[in-house]
Amino acid sequence: MARGSRKNRKRDKVRTARAPEPDRSSPQSRPASAGTTKRWIAVAGIFAAAIAVGLLWFATSKAPIQLPAVVELAFVGSESCAGCHQAEAKLWQMSQHRHAMDHATAQSVRGDFSDVTFDYAGTRSRFFRKNDKFMVETDGADGKLAVFEVKYTFGIDPLQQYLIEFPDGRVQALSIAWDTRPKEQGGQRWLHLYPDSAITSSDPLHWTKLSQNWNFMCAECHSTDVHKGYNADRDRFATTFSEVSVGCEACHGAGSRHVTWARGKPAARTADNGLLVRFDERTGITWSASAGTLMPARSAPAPALRKEVETCGRCHARRGQLSEDWIPGRSLSDTHRVSLLDRQRFHADGQMRDDEETYNYAPFKQSRMFAKGVTCSDCHDPHSAALRAPGDGACSQCHAPAKYESVAHRRHADVSPPLGCPACHMPERRYMVVDRRHDHGFRVPRPDLSVQTGAPNACNDCHRDKPAAWAAHQIEGWFGPERRGHQTWARAFHAAWSEAADAQAQLAAIAESADVPGLVRASALAELPAPVLDLIRQGLSDSDPLVRLGALDRLEGVPADQLWPLASAQLSDPVRGVRIRAAEVLAAMPPARQPPADRDKFMRAAAEFIVAQKLNADRPDSRTALGDFFRRQANPGAAEAEYRAALRLDPSFAAAAVNLSDLYRQLGRDSDGEKILREALSTSAQAASLHYALGLTLVRQKRSEEALDELRRATSLDPGQMRYAYVYAIGLNGVGRRDDALSVLNQSLRAHPNNLELLSAALSFSREKGDIAAALGYAERLALLRPDDPRLANLIRELRR
Repeated sequence: MARGSRKNRKRDKVRTARAPEPDRSSPQSRPASAGTTKRWIAVAGIFAAAIAVGLLWFATSKAPIQLPAVVELAFVGSESCAGCHQAEAKLWQMSQHRHAMDHATAQSVRGDFSDVTFDYAGTRSRFFRKNDKFMVETDGADGKLAVFEVKYTFGIDPLQQYLIEFPDGRVQALSIAWDTRPKEQGGQRWLHLYPDSAITSSDPLHWTKLSQNWNFMCAECHSTDVHKGYNADRDRFATTFSEVSVGCEACHGAGSRHVTWARGKPAARTADNGLLVRFDERTGITWSASAGTLMPARSAPAPALRKEVETCGRCHARRGQLSEDWIPGRSLSDTHRVSLLDRQRFHADGQMRDDEETYNYAPFKQSRMFAKGVTCSDCHDPHSAALRAPGDGACSQCHAPAKYESVAHRRHADVSPPLGCPACHMPERRYMVVDRRHDHGFRVPRPDLSVQTGAPNACNDCHRDKPAAWAAHQIEGWFGPERRGHQTWARAFHAAWSEAADAQAQLAAIAESADVPGLVRASALAELPAPVLDLIRQGLSDSDPLVRLGALDRLEGVPADQLWPLASAQLSDPVRGVRIRAAEVLAAMPPARQPPADRDKFMRAAAEFIVAQKLNADRPDSRTALGDFFRRQANPGAAEAEYRAALRLDPSFAAAAVNLSDLYRQLGRDSDGEKILREALSTSAQAASLHYALGLTLVRQKRSEEALDELRRATSLDPGQMRYAYVYAIGLNGVGRRDDALSVLNQSLRAHPNNLELLSAALSFSREKGDIAAALGYAERLALLRPDDPRLANLIRELRR
């Protein structure tokens, strides 16, 4: 369902496009289309011919799908499937997939539209009917009351949202939703999805803004065969779908060839029966408890490519879309950029943060279940999505009840009603106020990690009045001092995110461990404080595309001359997402300096990168990513055009303004950069990155007092950003305000006690001030972080004299 994160608004840096959908405008059902449409994108300047060649290669280089050549690949609709697959169709009809989206009718609308009102943030919204239409009177983009027609329902349980279409083809998700739960559970009421805020028309989270746009945010996963259809020149959408909800072909792919095969009454089954994928991972597989431990074991190893998980992950992963050419059963990284573990979205142990939507793909790929070969349909019926057995029955399909339902294991015999397996191993989080979702990491409860890293734990979800240390003590008393579990990386990520001295070593150990899930190894590579080239080479040759992507992420910022020998092989990687990221990372190498044998590979991958950004040209982050690419390729005109396009889409998008001002710096146009930053600040005055960039621009113009004021505001607005404090302190020291500079450094050191730059600056300023005792303290702290630095050792001896 559509919902923007307030935290996401604060992210000013753009690495890659985080996009979802395809290409067309005004959501409308369309007849079965002839497969996936390829787009040719013309790019200005010297890249035009190269990109055309790249797209021709891209269109012809995919491994062919073995289907009857005379049958056009097209979507046929779920009704065509139901004729033969009646049992599956009946289950699907009852599923949330079937009701993921629908036309607004008396049968589909669950909310009360009997002329009722709802008050929020000073606006009284009214829900009513006009003839057969469902209407809402609420605040529009200008903040004034207006009447809108509800075109579509969105979801069904435990809440239902409503979609409103605008003349330019945009479809927006209203932030007032209907709680569909029974009244005795608190439902049957209107609610706002941001109950603790006051989201008005000036807020980026308002229902009329980009963050609530269905065409980009929601459509791919709530309908079938979606084509976004955004026209960048006209800034309009013509979004289409072949089926309004999540139908059979949303998971199985276009079905025309399978239908042709079925109607031909074949005498025997062929290798593929016209199917794009066979979900056969469970065929012939049994699970049995091993003697002695009663631990379940799979009768055969899981395949390297987990077709079900990759297919379900298309919608159950936090990801951005790179291409419309999705094929079920292939690696998700071929068409999407999957989010790795980072401090914005995840806790150090890999649990998703409470203010982020709970997607199951990343937690599940971290789990022992996934490592042992469990797949989605082991627990869930694939057509109804319901559990295969009620209560703990899904777990006891494999896990011996005699062992796991015992008091010795559960330890909560006096609790009523009795606790089930999910209470401890699948902790629940609430999303969109009332939507309860279970973590799919299947974790052993670790309150001791909560003490060490601050990550939540299942014990304190219930025992909220007790500290995590109390829960850790209870666990130790029951099960002994040794903590076991599959997820072993919390301390390493916590060390990295708290800038601990041993962070590099801990992350390196995680990255090179064969026992750690690929998603985690990829994240460890990306989070390394400094690149370890041997580890990166190993990651780039890993069989898991996520690990190769993590290795490429860590190469960002490495000097261009070192990059090419490391990453150029990934320009022809079999997975499109890896090729795209390689082209982005390698873009700083001018064509004239590229090895001749690699130039065509780069141009082809660069063409794919550009197509991926153009697919999401309705998003300022994609336009900014494309601007960054052109700037690194020494094409300032194209870069400037993309940055300005991003700011037209969202004048408050800080990353575009910051990067455009930096482009102007490179071109010797600091006055133009200052103008851009001030224009952005007029709509986004609380963006710390804008104040920081403006401060640097003013420094270059030798306007010291104005610059210091902007750097001060940046530091105040985002005190957690070490770089702002460091540069501000350097500036203060430069104008003779050494005591103020040390005060800023010490305040930042409270949040970043192990930061080398902050400590080094504090050491230097203290020595300049003549405060030997303070300088010695900073030097000794640095020595703990750099014990092998002989210069520090000599300095400490000198300060102690």
